[in-house]
Amino acid sequence: MAIVNRTPDSFYDQGATFAFERAWRRVEEVVAEGADIVDVGGVKAGAGEPVSQAEEIDRTAGLVSAIRERYPHVVVSVDTYRAGTADALCRAGADLINDTWAGSDPEVAAVAAEHGAGLVCSHTGGMRPRTLPHRVSYDDVVADVLATTVALAERAVGLGVPSQSIVIDPTHDFGKNTYHSLELTRRLDELVATGWPVLVSLSRKDFVGETLDLPVSERLAGTLAATAVSAWHGARVFRAHDVAATRQVLDMVASIRGDRPPAAPLRGLA
Repeated sequence: MAIVNRTPDSFYDQGATFAFERAWRRVEEVVAEGADIVDVGGVKAGAGEPVSQAEEIDRTAGLVSAIRERYPHVVVSVDTYRAGTADALCRAGADLINDTWAGSDPEVAAVAAEHGAGLVCSHTGGMRPRTLPHRVSYDDVVADVLATTVALAERAVGLGVPSQSIVIDPTHDFGKNTYHSLELTRRLDELVATGWPVLVSLSRKDFVGETLDLPVSERLAGTLAATAVSAWHGARVFRAHDVAATRQVLDMVASIRGDRPPAAPLRGLA
């Protein structure tokens, strides 16, 4: 799942794909690099300038439509917590609603059901959209994530979202400190054991930076290490800024697991 944000204040690229032309160029790049899903966002996840629903739709609908027309084989995902935005973008051609704020707008799941779209069910520990965690605590963070995401998935099925189109996301960093995110990565197999496909959004996040004491620009190696661990545990979807590197890691893990043959096995055979 490649990240393409039409925001001027993204924590990673600081607006590098805010302009439509740059966003489209990035879409072309990530598809060529092996992205199966393109995730389009119009509002920065963290604290920042307010963005109205109308502005969010204006930033994202044209890009969603263009991807849908140019790349019919690519799954188009939209990163939004607003039902009105989700509805507009599904009408524009989105296949998947990436609700990173854990159903803060309960109508998002109903929108997914109405359009036959997929839904990402996430966990934020009850935090409201675009807020930062402060001294959060859990008796068992994995148990809390399991209870929340599975309940949201089951609610979505009850509303009519196809069960095969639902993904759960432990949502690293959101409503969590670095220790929580590390524990979730270490115990990710417990989420996989639910039977719901698991998405991880690890790319250059603060838990990577705080673990290694590195700025955003230097967090790729740590991100890829967390990606490899998550893949080994059975995660299915990987939201990433660095698509080519992530694809190589996933292919390597799949080959070690025996799920993918080597691409060019000649050593000792020729």
